[in-house]
Amino acid sequence: MTKKQKKQKKLRDVDRYDLLENKNLGEKAVIICTPSAVSLLILAVMEYITPLIAIMCFGTIVFTTIVLLAPYFIERQKIQDYINKLSKGEKLTKEEEDLFMSDNETKIIVTAINNMHNIWDEKASELEAQTISDSAVLDSLPDPLIMLDKDGIICGANLSARDMFGHNIRNKTIDNLFQNNKFITAIKKVLNKESQNENMVFYIKEPWNKKLYTHIKQLPWVSTGKAVAVISLYDLTKSMKLEKMQADFVANASHELRTPLAVLSGFIETLQTSAKDDAKARDYFLKIMSEQSKHMKNLIENLLSLSRIEMKQDSIFEDVINIRDVIENTKKALTPKATENKIKITTSIAKELPALTCDESQITQIIQNLTDNAIKYAEEKTNVFIKASIIEKMPTSATYPTKEGKGIAIAINNKGEPISQKNLARLTEKFYRLQQHKNKGILGAGLGLSITKHIITRHKGYMDISSSKEKGTTFTVYLPC
Repeated sequence: MTKKQKKQKKLRDVDRYDLLENKNLGEKAVIICTPSAVSLLILAVMEYITPLIAIMCFGTIVFTTIVLLAPYFIERQKIQDYINKLSKGEKLTKEEEDLFMSDNETKIIVTAINNMHNIWDEKASELEAQTISDSAVLDSLPDPLIMLDKDGIICGANLSARDMFGHNIRNKTIDNLFQNNKFITAIKKVLNKESQNENMVFYIKEPWNKKLYTHIKQLPWVSTGKAVAVISLYDLTKSMKLEKMQADFVANASHELRTPLAVLSGFIETLQTSAKDDAKARDYFLKIMSEQSKHMKNLIENLLSLSRIEMKQDSIFEDVINIRDVIENTKKALTPKATENKIKITTSIAKELPALTCDESQITQIIQNLTDNAIKYAEEKTNVFIKASIIEKMPTSATYPTKEGKGIAIAINNKGEPISQKNLARLTEKFYRLQQHKNKGILGAGLGLSITKHIITRHKGYMDISSSKEKGTTFTVYLPC
């Protein structure tokens, strides 16, 4: 840049800032020149110089001071304007950028401010990203977490807690959310620093009706946020139901095994004592003992079958089968039993059924279980009807995932005593048996349909049960192609 250009630029700078700085600059110049004014006044009083010369000298000093201070005032104003714009988040135009960078010292200061601003931006971005990340981690946790301030007001909650207690949970007091005195007392102990953490199990009633385990913990002193304590909640309802189911399962299995064992033990004792030499009684007892041992054997096999199904729950299917062959083989295997019960098995199988990729032994077990039940509970001189057909769309279940697309429907129907709607809903429960069947003395453990349901669930299929006096009882199994 030439001297002429520099001079013109300096004049533009002065033009731009003189209106803003003239008053301040004059005041500063007068203040700086005050000692000179005093000195000149003393010289004039002592008549070393005339008053006119004193005034002229003071004016010259003030003017020189203003000229010398003007560039510094201009640069200071540049920096002040730049910082103001930066604080408002405004960007500089090209002209303003050239203006601010016109002086080396100003350029150094502005560069330093820019560096500081960039560092703050980076730190703010990192903090924001970390906050979002921490929030995402908390929201991904399956159990509810609630954060409290020192007054017991909820200042934070993860997604699970918001889903459970409502998305407007923030700023509510904890005692408004939970109506449990024992729980509230435990929270107050932690908030009042009487205890670092508290653990307890409690019930919450309407609208949740859950049993919860809670861990209330005081946050460490290094925590600088608003939260001073965190409450973690664990829903025990499902685990308690599972424990009850397991306890009921063991109790029912024990009961089912105890009955045939008691019969066998009683008859063995009788055969060893009072009926030792009674051939007729011995034949009668041995027949019953044989039936009870078969019942016990079937029960044990069913229990083992349930266990095997649960062990294979996540394994991949490797068998490819033709469902026609399975149905025909089942018919052949059970025809002798059906004939003995004066029942006829009739089949209707669609042509060109697609092959199924499945667990062959389990699918065979389904069809055999349902056909065997149909024979067992059918009226004499009636038909058990097995039908297999193709469906274009698989039905869906509300309790477990089913596959979409085409499937095969296998319907097994018998004519027997109809089953009420209330009992239909419970047929697949473990050890559940209809009272009407118990009254007729029909042996069974109540595990066959439970096993069937487990297998269908594993194959992502579906089962529908219907029963009426006119149409009989039909079990329809849907298996995805």
